[in-house]
Amino acid sequence: MENAVPVDFMDLLGPRPSEELRLLAAIELYREGKLSLGKAAEFAGINVREFLYELRKRNIPLNYDVEEAQKDIEVVEGLL
Repeated sequence: MENAVPVDFMDLLGPRPSEELRLLAAIELYREGKLSLGKAAEFAGINVREFLYELRKRNIPLNYDVEEAQKDIEVVEGLL
């Protein structure tokens, strides 16, 4: 079976190209709003904290709108 990535480009992906490709795909799917933060992290094979780090490192904003913030506020208020 052939590599999915041409040999000339393998150095761009680092020592673990399949993991890097999964991460890049997860980031793009998250950026497009096709995956939630948790599902994108799961897709990438890392935890949410690590995924947040990768987003920050690449200057990718969180998909977090006013409605989500209001829901979070209501949940927190319900805990008090």
